Amino acid sequence: AELKHGRVCMLATVGWIATDSGLRFAGDMFQNVSTIEAHNKMLEAGVMAPLLAGVAVVELYGGWLTLNGFEERIKREAGDFFIGKQVLPKDPEQERLMRLKEIENGRLAMLAFSGICTQAVLTNSAWPFL
Repeated sequence: AELKHGRVCMLATVGWIATDSGLRFAGDMFQNVSTIEAHNKMLEAGVMAPLLAGVAVVELYGGWLTLNGFEERIKREAGDFFIGKQVLPKDPEQERLMRLKEIENGRLAMLAFSGICTQAVLTNSAWPFL
C-alpha cells in the first residue's frame, strides 16, 4: 500500500504544481479554475464520473493481481503491475537501490502533497505560496 500511495502522491504533487503553474487541459471548463476549486467544478461539469470509472478499472486490475498473487497463480512482487520492469537495472544491487529510491521518493511525495494541500487551503493561493 505504501508503494502505491507513494506513486499516486508523486503524480499528484507534480500535477498540483503543473496546474498552479498554468498547465491546463484544453476546453473552457478547465480554464480559470484553481486547484482548490477543481474537484467541485469538475463534479459540477460531470467530469468526475468517467474519471472514477477509469480509476475503478485500474483498482479492479490491482485486485485481480493481488488475489492471483495470494493464490500463487502468478509470480508477483508488491507494487508489480507487470509494466515498467524493463526499465529497472539488470544488476540485482542496482535494482535494489532503484526500488529503495522509489519508496523513499514516494514517502517524500506523500508529505509534500499533504503540505501542498494544507498550504493552499490555508493561504488560499497557488503554489509556491509566496
